[in-house]
Amino acid sequence: MTKHSQHFLLSAKARSLSLKRLYGMSDDEAFALFRELRWGSGEEVACPRCGVVAKHWFIKTRRQWRCRDCKHTFSVTSGTIFAFHKLPLQDYLVAIAIFTNAVKGISALQLSRDLDVQYKTAFVLAHKIRESLLEQRDTSALSGEIHLDGAYVNGCVRPRNKKADRVDRRKAENQKPAKRCVFVMRQKCAELAEHQTVGGARTLTFVMKQENQTDVSALASRFVASGSTLCADEANAYDLLHAKFRMRRVNHQEAYRADDGTTNNLAESYFSRFRRMQYGQVHKFGNLYLANYANEAAYREDTRRWSNGEIFEDMGRKCTQTRTHRDWCGYWQGNKRQQERLAA
Repeated sequence: MTKHSQHFLLSAKARSLSLKRLYGMSDDEAFALFRELRWGSGEEVACPRCGVVAKHWFIKTRRQWRCRDCKHTFSVTSGTIFAFHKLPLQDYLVAIAIFTNAVKGISALQLSRDLDVQYKTAFVLAHKIRESLLEQRDTSALSGEIHLDGAYVNGCVRPRNKKADRVDRRKAENQKPAKRCVFVMRQKCAELAEHQTVGGARTLTFVMKQENQTDVSALASRFVASGSTLCADEANAYDLLHAKFRMRRVNHQEAYRADDGTTNNLAESYFSRFRRMQYGQVHKFGNLYLANYANEAAYREDTRRWSNGEIFEDMGRKCTQTRTHRDWCGYWQGNKRQQERLAA
């Protein structure tokens, strides 16, 4: 009888984080965990104003520090994305844990129910986590075999009821001006050391108005190392890349996999998760924050073989390392982002 190995995500090793333990934390335990995520387990902390790392004076009654150098008083969340927080620290840790366990994203409505907070609070909290993932992402050059592709969102035009009133939705004049292209570059890893699994190693996403030669060429020149092999479909947006990289193309009108084995399946795999997050969870992506949603799906793809405890720690560190963001201070009072994040 052939013995089949258990999938990693079904094993006990994948479950190293317990919501039950987080909910059972005292205020002191939640404070200690948040402090460790930000500064580690040592006694020294960094002043968010002057940056001096030292054993600053700790005011126990207020759970705050006073800097030995500039005399600034700061807390465990000062200078982070969670600065000026009104919820208990435990709620922020639980929010990160819930966000971690939602492998295809989570809606603000569901998060508000899980945390028992207003929808507005949950909406901003989820976006603060997404903002941290985007600002702290690794943007070093991809190398090796890289799969490229683009997918369009916010462009669906509902056809008219009567056939005589319908228009050709393929023409530019009949398409929505809010239509955007999510462009993905995904590096292939030949083998993941621990789990012996092939797939994508690192994913970078960008938002553009349309898949075009100028933007694609500029992004590839900036984020792809020289000597890499790029795999793409037959869209003319990738034609200029032949002059800079070794290109492999697959014509999807004839086959999903070319005769020489060329595919761009790693990019398609990313879009599979991205679409499920769109249709099943969030339902609608606003263009102002489309880059945040796209990067969230990329992060979930890249960490798909991590335990939930590892993802929680990484996500928590990213949140504590992200500075206070002006777009998410007073969001519901009108302080909203004015421009969308476009690649070019």
